[in-house]
Amino acid sequence: MRLTLALCILAAPALAQEAPPAPEVKDDGFSLIEEGARLVLRGLMTEMEPALDEMGKALSEVEPALKELGPKLQQLIAIVDDFRNYEAPVMLPNGDILIRRTMPLPPKPEILPGPNGEIDL
Repeated sequence: MRLTLALCILAAPALAQEAPPAPEVKDDGFSLIEEGARLVLRGLMTEMEPALDEMGKALSEVEPALKELGPKLQQLIAIVDDFRNYEAPVMLPNGDILIRRTMPLPPKPEILPGPNGEIDL
């Protein structure tokens, strides 16, 4: 009896170490995680649709003003050159706003007329 008990105890860890066979996975479509992600995204889209429609209407109303403002912004960007060349704006007590340039502009070359008074541009 002791011998059978000892053999059963010795055989038990060997049987416990064997991995159970993996269940067969049928690939019939999306997994549960993929299906859940799809439902979440679909819900977000249905919730966001009215807000996106409103934003589109607002942008179509503002579009003419933006088209008019475009060339003026391009002129401003050409004058300013690079915003890193300027300090933060400072408001004076009288309400004036100063925007100081950190590095002075390079001097413009002086245009001198030629011998006959012509100027090359």
